[in-house]
Amino acid sequence: MAHKLGVSGSVILSNPELYTELFWEGIEHIEIGEFYDENALNHLIKECKDKQVSLGIHSPLMRSGSKYDLIERVQYDPQFAWEQIEDEAKRMSSIGAEYLLVHFPYFKGEIAGNPNELIEEGLRKLSNIQKKYCIDIICEPKLGFNRSPAGIKYLHNFPMEIWEKYNIKVCIDIGDYLIATNEDVFDYLIKWIKFVKVVHLHNIYYQGNKYIWTPVHPTQKYEISNNKIEKIIRFFSQCEDVSFVFEHTPHTNPSKELVHEGYKWVKSLISA
Repeated sequence: MAHKLGVSGSVILSNPELYTELFWEGIEHIEIGEFYDENALNHLIKECKDKQVSLGIHSPLMRSGSKYDLIERVQYDPQFAWEQIEDEAKRMSSIGAEYLLVHFPYFKGEIAGNPNELIEEGLRKLSNIQKKYCIDIICEPKLGFNRSPAGIKYLHNFPMEIWEKYNIKVCIDIGDYLIATNEDVFDYLIKWIKFVKVVHLHNIYYQGNKYIWTPVHPTQKYEISNNKIEKIIRFFSQCEDVSFVFEHTPHTNPSKELVHEGYKWVKSLISA
């Protein structure tokens, strides 16, 4: 199966002064984006090479970049977003990054048109970029405005035979999928089992209308039951060559002990 355990730059909010905190003992992979500047990017590339840790880039590469605009304008025009993705793919392929992860499909909410046409148009472009620069493109479907599940549901209804034509892999964010699908989560996940290459691991803590990504842990219950997280991790451990990436943020100030206990727990689940 050859699964990897990875850490996301989210755990330090990509702060270059804290890069050493990404390299937990036993970690084989770092996924990060939103670099402060070129120096920060070059520093992390060197650290990964020195420590023989693989690197995945979570677009946008730089803090000021487009995150959500490939299908419709959120902050930037889609043309700008596509130019950015192509430039990032070219640069990251040249330094040996394992993949470029993009938020796709992202819909702000429900649309009047045909979502399948918009998704296929994006897939065609992503596939061309993947071939041109010889770097894997990985799609992470996301919640829209006000936790809208529209994009995740549109993807669920997208014809599998069309997706298969483009050879694009998928990242499943446990939090987004559980918010979008609740008790139907496994009906949604099973469709993508052949394509999943990255799983983002975190629990959810609601703070008013906002939500915070918190560490996964065998005993610490937030919004998702530990039992459900365990079932999801075991489910993905049946896939081939998945990178399980710890993607909580520091906002709840989790202790290093708690994070490490969660790491050991996940490691035991994927090796079982």
